[in-house]
Order: sequence, then C-alpha cells, then structure tokens
Amino acid sequence: MTELLTSAQMGGIERDEIESGAVTGLQLMERAGRGAVEAAFAKWPKLAQGAHRAMVLCGPGNNGDGFVIARRLADRGWDVDVFLFGDTAKLPPDAKTNHDLWAAMGQVAPFEPKAVKSCARPDLFVDAVFGTGLTRPLPADLASVLEVRTMGTWKRGHAIHRLAIDCPSGLNLDTGMIPTSGDGTMPGVNSTHLTVSFHSLKAGHKLGLGPTLCGDLQVVDIGLTGRDATERAMIGTAPDAERARLIAPDFAGTALPLRIWPGAMIVKMRGQGHKYEYGHVMVLAGGSGRGGAARMAARTALRSGAGLVTVLCPPDAVLENACHLDAVMLRACADADAFRDIADDRVSAFCLGPGMGVGPQTRAMVEAALSHDRGPRADRPAAVVLDADALTSYQEDPAALFNLCHARTVLTPHEGEFARLFPDLAQSERGDLSKIDVVRQAADRAGCIVLLKGEDTVIAAPGGGASVHSATGDRAVPWLATAGAGDVLAGLIAGLAAPETAPDLFCVVEAAVWLHCEAARQFGPGLIAEDLPDMLPEVFLTLER
Repeated sequence: MTELLTSAQMGGIERDEIESGAVTGLQLMERAGRGAVEAAFAKWPKLAQGAHRAMVLCGPGNNGDGFVIARRLADRGWDVDVFLFGDTAKLPPDAKTNHDLWAAMGQVAPFEPKAVKSCARPDLFVDAVFGTGLTRPLPADLASVLEVRTMGTWKRGHAIHRLAIDCPSGLNLDTGMIPTSGDGTMPGVNSTHLTVSFHSLKAGHKLGLGPTLCGDLQVVDIGLTGRDATERAMIGTAPDAERARLIAPDFAGTALPLRIWPGAMIVKMRGQGHKYEYGHVMVLAGGSGRGGAARMAARTALRSGAGLVTVLCPPDAVLENACHLDAVMLRACADADAFRDIADDRVSAFCLGPGMGVGPQTRAMVEAALSHDRGPRADRPAAVVLDADALTSYQEDPAALFNLCHARTVLTPHEGEFARLFPDLAQSERGDLSKIDVVRQAADRAGCIVLLKGEDTVIAAPGGGASVHSATGDRAVPWLATAGAGDVLAGLIAGLAAPETAPDLFCVVEAAVWLHCEAARQFGPGLIAEDLPDMLPEVFLTLER
C-alpha cells in the first residue's frame, strides 16, 4: 500500500529530516525542481528536444521549486518568463535563494494578469504558485489567470502543456476540494495535464475533485525517508492510525504481483481445505418480488470463495428464490426467532440489507445477527455486513444500531445512506473536513468498520485506520454506477471474510473494494450488477500470475 499524507504530515517529514541534518531545504527544492522537469520531459518527449518557451508562475511560500524549474529549462536553451505572485522581500530564505539564483539569469516579473496574458505563447505553462497547505480560496486575479480558459489567450492554447507542482493551485490537498469564497462562489477551474508530487501522494490527489483536476500524476523521489513508512505499508496488516493509505497492489510505492495482493487476501487461493473451513455465509432476503438483490449478494459470496452460502427468505418468497438458486442453498425464515434457530455455530458471516425492506422486521433481523455469539472460531464472532435497507431501517435512531455493532461489523453506505446515519457528517455539513476525516469519525461513533462508497471510496476503522480506493484514471468505471452494484460488494465482503483463516477484516474489505472495481473494469461498458459475480473467476485468474 502507498501512504496518502496530509499537508501537515508532509511538512513534518521535511522538517524532521532537515532538523536531523540529513538534508537541507535547498537540496530538497533543487531535487524537486529537477524531478519536475524530468517528469515533464518523460510525458512530453518533444519538449526535451530543442529549445522551447515556458511560463513559470511562482508563489509567496517556501516552495521555490518554480525558480529551479526556470533555471533547468534555461540551461537547455529555453526562453522562460517567470512571474512572482507575492513580495520578493517576504520570501522565506530557501525560496529567496532560488529566486536570486534565477534573477541572476533572467527577470522575475511581478504578477499582473495583463502582463501574463501579453507574453508570447508558451509551450509549457508551469503552475508553481501554491502547493500543499492552501485551504483558502485563490485570490480572484490569480484564479483568472490559472483557470483553463486563460489558455485561449494564445493561439492554439489547447496545445499548451500544463504542469502543476504538488497540485493545481487552489486545490485543497487534504480534502480534494476547491475552497469557495464567503458567498459560495467557486473560482474558475484550474486543471492541469501533469501534476508532479514529491515523496508521497497526498490525500487530496485521490479525493473529491483531485483526480480530475490533477491530470496525470507522478510522484518524484526527493530523498526523504519518512517515519517507518515501510512498516505502515505492510500487506495484510491494518493501516496506521494516523495516516491513510491508497488501496492498490503495491508495497511502499513498488508494484506487487497480484498473487501477493490482493491474492493473499483470498483464502481459497492459498491451498486446500473442506467447505466449512472456507466459511458459511448467510444472506437475508426480502419478501416476494424483492429477492434479486440478496440473490446477487449470495452468488457473489459463493463466487468469492465461501464454502457454503444460504439465502434466508420469508416463507412466501421460497418458491420465487428456488426458481433462481442452485448452488446457493435456501431456507424459509419467518422472523428473528426463526433466524436464531437456523443460524448455527458454523455460520461465519452474515450479509443483511439488500432488498430486505425498511422497517421493524429488518431491524429485528439485524439485532439477531449482531447478537449472534456462536461461530466456527470462539475467538472471532461471525462477520456482519450491513448494507442498504439494514442501514436505512435505523435512520430514526442510528445510536440503536451503533450500540449493537462490534469489531466484526462492516457498514457499507452510499452517500445517501451515510447521511441518514450520520446527518452531521453528510456532504453538505462537512465544511473543511476531508472524506477521510468524516469516515473516521463515523467509524469511531459506530464502533465498527465503515465503508463510504463512491469514486473515492473511503474505509475507516475505530481508532483512525483509513484507506482510499480511487476509481479514477485507468481505474475509472462509470458503468459501476448501476443498481445492485452495492449489493454485490456487500456479498463480496461477506464471502472473503467467511473463512476461518481469513485475514484481518479491514484488509479483507480493502481487497473486496479493489476486486469489485476490477471485475467492472474487466467486463467493460454495458455492465449491469448481475454481471459482476460471474466476472470474479476471470479476475481471480489474473491474480495467479
């Protein structure tokens, strides 16, 4: 896994290493500037051939990378226009040093929109104004220059290559959002073709608008080690309580064979065993005409490797479900008392919510599942995955649900369901909090794992451990936004969590989210939810390589 740092955490790493004497601020700036130029040339090889023209916008903070970039390009014969948004006299020492090094080679013009737009057309436009740490809206005059449509000032403006250092200025790298002004207006869109970050990804690169605005994202190594980064990235262990991580098949930034991750999270890929060792999942279904969601969840649980899967449904829905189920077993279950009699000590995971209906009967079933204290392992209760109607049934009294949840519970809401359980943490109420922060708060309140679905899915556990899965870029799956996809994910989590030797539950949930997206990617456009379970065998085949 790869860490997703906050701006404060990144600043702390830099300060620690500078104070230890391992590196100087000037060295870090030089490495960052050189690395950014190399990344730009790698993306646009034609720029590395011959002399071109660049425009570099620098800012008032201690990010003198833009001045380094200007020097490196000028050394290659480029014409470079440099503008400073800020007061030269107030630049921090390291940035001032790099300012002066450039000033000995070329001019530093004070920022003024008309002056910027009157310059000759650049081949490369470098936004090095604000990097990490900006939480306020961009000043209007700066925003008017950085927004994409400004490129129309020049002929063939669409062909100007745009490079951002750390992130496009104006993006909050903790939340992935653009701060708005007091009247709620948002500055013009400042997006880029290539963003170069340093040492590690930041949370805002993968949250909210970050993936859209940042374009291609490259992380450049500038020689920082960070605190125990390798230990926190260990596969199969719960995440660090303070730092979030990106759900991806890598180890501290190095790609892993898929058989290592997520392959190691799938018990059935490890070796032999009998069906009960791979777990028994029970999926609770709704009444007549409402069984499709539960059947998809059950089929997914079986496809994901559970040894047995049983659908429990009201007596009036048995015939309907029997017409659709073969390998998945079926039993009539009239109420919570019947459920308690049916669920024996071999049941290792429950999935409740898909198609169950909202109301007291669903609440009674949820309470029975969460109070189930028998299982194949005395040291670990059955996993309980709650989705859809199982969550909405508690919208009038979320605390009643949270009082029942235990460490082996997973809540899987989408934004609407999340708002019903955590109204003070809903999208409209988040303010400056990141999605990671609010899901952490939700997990602490619920006392269990919370998975908030979306393109930037966030998973958090009580105590602060958090992960992000970004279904953007080459992992974008817009066709996954289809009815029933969440039911499939709930069944996938239950199926992977069911075996006696399943890994840490948080790690299982991470793997399930990645596999869910991967199944949609491999199927492609036109996907509907019932296609997902039957894509899993093809996905699992890729994990053996």
